[in-house]
Amino acid sequence: MLVWELDKTRPICPQICEQLSVLIAAEEFKPDEKLLSVREVAVKAGVNPNTVQKAFEQLEGQGLIYSVRGSGWFVGADTESAKNTVEELKYSKTKDYINEMKKLSLSAEQVKEYIKEWSE
Repeated sequence: MLVWELDKTRPICPQICEQLSVLIAAEEFKPDEKLLSVREVAVKAGVNPNTVQKAFEQLEGQGLIYSVRGSGWFVGADTESAKNTVEELKYSKTKDYINEMKKLSLSAEQVKEYIKEWSE
C-alpha cells in the first residue's frame, strides 16, 4: 500500500510525480494496472484533488500513465521512461546535496565520511 510522505516545504505536485515514478520504475505498479482515482489519491495523500489531477496529467505527458475516459488512470507500458525519470531524480538530488555541502565548506572526503557514518 502506498504511504504518501510529502514534504510541506516543497511543491506537492512534483512530489506526487516523483513518488509515482519511483513506484512505476520499481515495478510496484505493472503496465496497464489501474491506479487509484484522483479523488482517492487526494484523500490518502491529504491534498487537493486538483493537485493530483495536475500530477497525473504531467505523468501522462511523460508517457508514464494514461487515462481511459470513464475508466480511470493506468500505468503506461513504457517503464523504461519511469526508470529514466528516477535516474534523473537521483542525479539531481545528489547534485543538490553536494552543492549544499560545498556551501558548508565540506570537502568531498568529509561528505563521503558523513554519508558512510549515516548509512551504517
